[in-house]
Amino acid sequence: MRSVPTTSLDLSDPDVVADPYPFFAAERSRHAVAWHEPTERWLSFSHAAVGAVQRERRLARLWTDREPRDQLEPFNLLHRNQMMENEPPEHTRLRRPVARAFSRGHVERLRPRVRELAAGLLAETDPAGFDVVGDYAEPLPVLVIAELLGVPAAHVHDLRSWSQAIVRMYEPAPSAAVAAAAVMAAQEFAGLVRELAASRRRAPAHALLSDLVSTELSEDEVVAAVVLLLNAGHEASVNVFGNGLVAMLGRGLVPGPDVGLAVEEMLRFDSALQLFERTATEDVEIGPVVVARGQQVAALLGAANRDPAVFVQPDTFDVARVSNPHLAFGAGVHFCLGAPLARMELAESVAALFAAYPHLELVGVPQSRGTFVLRGFTRVLAGGGAPS
Repeated sequence: MRSVPTTSLDLSDPDVVADPYPFFAAERSRHAVAWHEPTERWLSFSHAAVGAVQRERRLARLWTDREPRDQLEPFNLLHRNQMMENEPPEHTRLRRPVARAFSRGHVERLRPRVRELAAGLLAETDPAGFDVVGDYAEPLPVLVIAELLGVPAAHVHDLRSWSQAIVRMYEPAPSAAVAAAAVMAAQEFAGLVRELAASRRRAPAHALLSDLVSTELSEDEVVAAVVLLLNAGHEASVNVFGNGLVAMLGRGLVPGPDVGLAVEEMLRFDSALQLFERTATEDVEIGPVVVARGQQVAALLGAANRDPAVFVQPDTFDVARVSNPHLAFGAGVHFCLGAPLARMELAESVAALFAAYPHLELVGVPQSRGTFVLRGFTRVLAGGGAPS
């Protein structure tokens, strides 16, 4: 009988939250997949194992309402009806109406508007020093996704606040205060979307929300789709931008001639999303272990993206890295729908920032979110003299 590899890695340990990568490396050197005794689930560490978890159809996203259900119903309702929390055929039905908006051709049509918004935000920054996250990286993708959906720009600040409150529920063992804030945010967010959806039914506009309300999706499904798109449509971009910028500037680096390569390295090097869970619908072999039916397995994306079996010098930030099969956007049926938009936004925003401030430097110590699952910074002060 094979012995089962185990780990007691504490994902809430402040040292792990601050820099998980040495801990991941130590675990990965011992096992590709291990049973996590504290949470009674499997953790996958290697690129091969994480990729297999993401692609294996017998490992499913099966939403289970958070408890206590009566108190958390507003939060649960948003997730119960999301494409991300369902499997085919429901996943396919929920994903199809929004897929066209994120096609490569449509994203390219948005590029001039992204450049315009980026230029406008940079024009308002102080060359002596500004918060690159709060003043630039944060508002840009929120403005873009809100405009794509047809949500008035006046709500941008609320959207960001609601999103941050909701995603804190994804962290290990969220507190009662975090849960209460998430419920309030879910109620207010859903309320706004319902009002806008009703308005678009009466008077359609040229925006994705108008398209969604004209489909077979129920009102709850439309609300869930819009909230998911607004949250996922900017959380990844904001955190990838902040993480990548801190990594570059902390090492005295700037993007090379091919900004796209630097963006892919930003996605790989310090992953914005660190953990994604699946549940086995039947017994499944992942590497050397068997995930039994009903058991959960977590894909640790940050661990996969630093696997030395796949990436040369994985702990080095290489702005010109060519071979870069990172898993930041997932894989398989749940591959991130907004990946083309995120890549375009990041390429345009990074290029615009360094064109305006070619000598940009960090000012002080960046302020971390202090969370593990969604890794990022809330404040990154930088300056670079007069803009070019």
